[in-house]
Amino acid sequence: MPRTPSRWLPLALLAAAALWVRCGDLGARPMHADEANQAVKAGELLESGRYAFDPGDHHGPLLYYAALPVAWLRGQHTLEGLDEVTVRLVPALAGAAAVLLLGALAGPLGAWPAFMAAAFLAVSPPAVYYSRYFIQETLLATLTLALLVSARAWWASGRLRWALLGGACAGLMQATKASAPLLWALSLLALLAAGPLPRLAGPRGPRVGLLLAAAAGLGVASLFYSSFGAHPSGLLDAMGTYRFAASRLGSGDTGHEKPWVYFLRLLTWQRSGGLVFEQAGFCVLALAGAGVAVACGDRLLRWSACYAALLLAVLSAVPYKTPWHVVHLVPPLALLAAGALGRLSRAPLGRVLSASAALLVLGLLAFQMRRATRSYASDARNPYAYVHSSPDVLDFRARASDALARDPRGVVRVISEEYWPLPWYLRGLGRVGYWTAPPADCDGALVIASAGLAEAVQARLHGSYRRSYLGLRPGFACVIFTPEP
Repeated sequence: MPRTPSRWLPLALLAAAALWVRCGDLGARPMHADEANQAVKAGELLESGRYAFDPGDHHGPLLYYAALPVAWLRGQHTLEGLDEVTVRLVPALAGAAAVLLLGALAGPLGAWPAFMAAAFLAVSPPAVYYSRYFIQETLLATLTLALLVSARAWWASGRLRWALLGGACAGLMQATKASAPLLWALSLLALLAAGPLPRLAGPRGPRVGLLLAAAAGLGVASLFYSSFGAHPSGLLDAMGTYRFAASRLGSGDTGHEKPWVYFLRLLTWQRSGGLVFEQAGFCVLALAGAGVAVACGDRLLRWSACYAALLLAVLSAVPYKTPWHVVHLVPPLALLAAGALGRLSRAPLGRVLSASAALLVLGLLAFQMRRATRSYASDARNPYAYVHSSPDVLDFRARASDALARDPRGVVRVISEEYWPLPWYLRGLGRVGYWTAPPADCDGALVIASAGLAEAVQARLHGSYRRSYLGLRPGFACVIFTPEP
């Protein structure tokens, strides 16, 4: 980090602004099914103090453990007491920290480019959107930046404490998501492609530092996967997660297959239902920065160009695609865009041109960010709102609560092939059951059935029920059977 107030104060103010845009109205958007699933697991850990890693259908444990101190500080100690703001504060804080880390990483480019790289990340539409989403991706991207900053500090100073810190960051990455080794490998390949490394500072060679880093990484990851020693078999499960992932992706039928151009469209320009979501100006600056990297030979810019190209190629080649993976592309593209502005500022009238270009691109990004995160946060036309829950999900709890108040001994039955995020919204009600196929007895104080199972459910109802409808997500409706008085 820069040492003088004139250098670090603007970056600190920018990080504060980044936190502000990430924290406003955190509870307004309905919970996505994936968010709800993660939040229920975090709530169970909060309530019981127990956690066991599931290699088949969940990512690493760090996200759930990170929610605990936030919940304690907000006075929440049970799953029922947990709320959307608490869990979403975890990625929001991580997203703001990423702005500081990127500013530190960009330091060798100069004060102006470093500030601009951080500013691009601060208002990036996907970065802000997924900083308000209780999933692992923002946490993983932030830890990646922390690893890069620590590794460079170790190489430049030779101090082993930086190697230990970098190893701990790598361990936390692994404890966040099993895709962490891919990011390590691509970062290293990009580093080798960027040109010869300078000599490691200090009298020691790299072996001691690498061994310490590996030990720290293994130790940190082991603590989380073993639930701090309470669940030792979690260490084996952590290795088994790759077998589950390979079999799932190898089937080619996950429902998330996309064409190879998916991320290119997500980064540049998309039009849906009359709405345009774009980052074209930002990408043009990043492309110009890649040209600067080739022309001037700056190692950081060359690394950024190689890393972005490698990561984009891998993400595009894999059929399985979800939009939150794009957050890993934003930091290297921001570095490249900032590098282009830094180069432009040295030309005749360069400062005016560079500042004008920066303000234009930042303005466009801020406008798109506002639309994506507030105006159309759960709109199906928003490319970041991926198979998002319908606003109707906010009505399910009121219906269920009223039904149980009318029939204190009754049961709310949810009968649907898919029912998330309902377990989050119906948490704490007690008498709620879930079935993926109609049971022999379907009667209840309230029956929530998917449209596809509604006729089969109705055939097994013995009383008189009134039908109504609520949406779970676009294209997936539920039929609500309410007993007639």
